[in-house]
Amino acid sequence: MLELMDETAVTASGRTLADLPTPALVLDRDRMDRNLARLAQRMERFGVTLRPHLKTAKSVDAARRIHPDGPGPITVSTLAEAEYFAREGGYTDITYAVGLDPTKAPRAVALCLAGVDLKVVLDTPEQAAALGEAARKGGAAPSVLIEIDCDGHRGGLEPDHPGLVPLARAIEDAGLTLAGVLTHAGASYDLRDPEALADAAENERLAVVQAAETLRAAGFACPMVSVGSTPTSHFARDLTGVTEVRAGVYMFFDLVMHGVGVCTTDDIAVSVLSTVIGHKPDKGWILVDAGWMAMSRDRGTASQPVDQGYGLVCDIDGVPFEDLIVDQANQEHGILALRKGSTANRPDLPVGTRVRILPNHACATGAQHEAYNVVAGGDEVVAVWPRMRGW
Repeated sequence: MLELMDETAVTASGRTLADLPTPALVLDRDRMDRNLARLAQRMERFGVTLRPHLKTAKSVDAARRIHPDGPGPITVSTLAEAEYFAREGGYTDITYAVGLDPTKAPRAVALCLAGVDLKVVLDTPEQAAALGEAARKGGAAPSVLIEIDCDGHRGGLEPDHPGLVPLARAIEDAGLTLAGVLTHAGASYDLRDPEALADAAENERLAVVQAAETLRAAGFACPMVSVGSTPTSHFARDLTGVTEVRAGVYMFFDLVMHGVGVCTTDDIAVSVLSTVIGHKPDKGWILVDAGWMAMSRDRGTASQPVDQGYGLVCDIDGVPFEDLIVDQANQEHGILALRKGSTANRPDLPVGTRVRILPNHACATGAQHEAYNVVAGGDEVVAVWPRMRGW
């Protein structure tokens, strides 16, 4: 009978990047730890709580690098993440930072019954009513954060919206506790200039602090004042009135964050290991076995001054080749080529050569893979960290 290798059952023992099956997601633990320390130290200087957004990592092993002394406050983007981190890591202080789908209210209640101090986000009385009904039936209730729109990027109420105080009353009338206000400066991802990023951080702060002060003047306690995006958290000048900061992609960084100006390519902790499988010299192409199924279809750098295609190509040690990008991506084929207008020499990469590709969007690329192959300053795979999936 034919014996087939089950790659999912293979441990990290004895593996190096030279013999790892490709494509594979690689995480440089040293770079990640450096990124974690950078923001943690910055938030400590401001005297605010850092509530990391684990939508990027989706890994309890990664979370333990953030909170080495035991579970701390976290942010998630799905209830499946909340369930996973509570079950696998013992995390109980969780903010679910996506507007509540009323049909998910019973599931949120179930997390509370399991001992999780869950905070949910909403911006309508209808969501409050649905959550209140589920809480009455279930016998437990998440607390509530009102989403504030600080820059027109997506949902939430503007800080001077006339419905803000009535919404707080609706939350109270539904038998729920208003924990505070939350905002996200998503428009900061479109910026490049440090001063503009600092201004965006200040606008984010002012919006959410104004909303909190309005609610307090109307008699609501509003203890939590939560802001968060990776760009603004790194460029904020002042966090007066803010109690916590949420950020997610900062732990890994990516090419979009590099284009914004938050990090260097040397800070990017995740990459996709790929193997050269062919050449088209007449077209200037090098073919690899990492297409959009490995890299994702995210083209977040296309609107930035430097378009990185589907990813920036590095040698096996993670050193970028000059101007070599994944110019095109099919399902399982990546087409490497020099950036248009480049005067660099195309590197000689024989069939079988291993390369590492830095992603546009760490969250999207990570979502294509089951696990991180963890390295620590070398080519040995020192651990394999599973990633969770689902909603």
